[in-house]
Amino acid sequence: MSVTSLRRAARESVSGLPREFWWLWTSTLINRLGAFVATFMTLYLTHERGYSASYAGLVVSLHGLGGVVSSLGAGVLTDRLGRRPTMMIAQTATAFSVALLGFMTDPAAIVAVAFLVGMASNASRPAVQAMMADIVKPEDRMRAFSLNYWAINLGFAVSSAGAGFVAQHSYLAGFLGEAAMTLTCAVLVFLKLPESRPEATSTVRERDREPEIGLGTVFRDGRFMGVVGLSFLISLIFQQGYVGLPVAMGADGFSSADFGLAIAVNGVLIVALQIPVTRAIEHRDPRRLLIVSALLAGYGFGLTAFAGSVAVYALTICVWTLAEIVNSPTQTGLVVRLSPVHGRGRYQGVYTMSWSVAALVAPLLSGFVVDHFGADWLWAACAVLGTVAAAGYWLLMRGLTDDQDVVAGVSAPERAEPRTDSVV
Repeated sequence: MSVTSLRRAARESVSGLPREFWWLWTSTLINRLGAFVATFMTLYLTHERGYSASYAGLVVSLHGLGGVVSSLGAGVLTDRLGRRPTMMIAQTATAFSVALLGFMTDPAAIVAVAFLVGMASNASRPAVQAMMADIVKPEDRMRAFSLNYWAINLGFAVSSAGAGFVAQHSYLAGFLGEAAMTLTCAVLVFLKLPESRPEATSTVRERDREPEIGLGTVFRDGRFMGVVGLSFLISLIFQQGYVGLPVAMGADGFSSADFGLAIAVNGVLIVALQIPVTRAIEHRDPRRLLIVSALLAGYGFGLTAFAGSVAVYALTICVWTLAEIVNSPTQTGLVVRLSPVHGRGRYQGVYTMSWSVAALVAPLLSGFVVDHFGADWLWAACAVLGTVAAAGYWLLMRGLTDDQDVVAGVSAPERAEPRTDSVV
């Protein structure tokens, strides 16, 4: 491909998106540049503090439990209070709780504050996704979600490698650095992002035609909850990159810097491939993309059983990273298409909950399996879960064949009405 073609492709990838999207994108990038706790919590507890893998799994799971608790509440706040204030509250709370966690030494205090960090750090996700769906035209959303995911991993690629070396000298510096960057995000949201929540319809006839959307509405939406369930399985696999993988590498005698360099491959590949791959798959059948991504995720982690060096660990990371690149924009686009306009916060909150529940279950699962059976059994379980998820996507998408606007991946009209009228 010529330089001219590359420039044209780059322009087409970023053109046409509103200014508000780019401020939201910048906030995401800054947030991920400061990421430390989620990546190095397990190593911090097992290597720096000397706790067992099971205790580390318990702490990280309670961090995930905090996310489960806050996901639903944040979804409701996103619809009622607004996207902007929800993000500001969540990011400010995250900054202060992360800083506090760095000073905790008592095991019970670490557990309690990790739970608070999980609540605060996950609370902004429904608001971010809802705002992005609000401000970006339907035909540009897959590209926008891909660019946002690209920003997440650009920040992650930089922070994971750098933070690995920071951790070798001072874990506290890592906690305080994340707190400062997250607080910067809150300031940016306050200064640059206007509220984007769609205005409720004003006429009596329109209100009667658009009943209120509550959490019960979301949970009774069987098609959407099927997507949420499959998202949980995929997330359960991907979580092992941050809980099972560092424990396994530590048990093999590798340092935090080794893990940081290996896992940075994930971010680097996504930075390099996310945009061109999204352009290539944008108009392809989501059914096949989701099935392939599930298999790549499961068997990519399964191959970790054969890793014995940093280079081989990095090669296995390449495989499941391809799954992330394909799965993320495809599944996120599907979730938005299934979400009513005036219920985006609640729908995004329930979808975010699937990742939070996985963050709760994955550390307990990996800690128990590694402590009692060994890491190889964990990687075999990932391969099984990937196969189950692929079969689930096949069954779900087969049931969606009559809904061509979702299955074909073309721009669909905004879904304005929920199926029931319960309100939470």
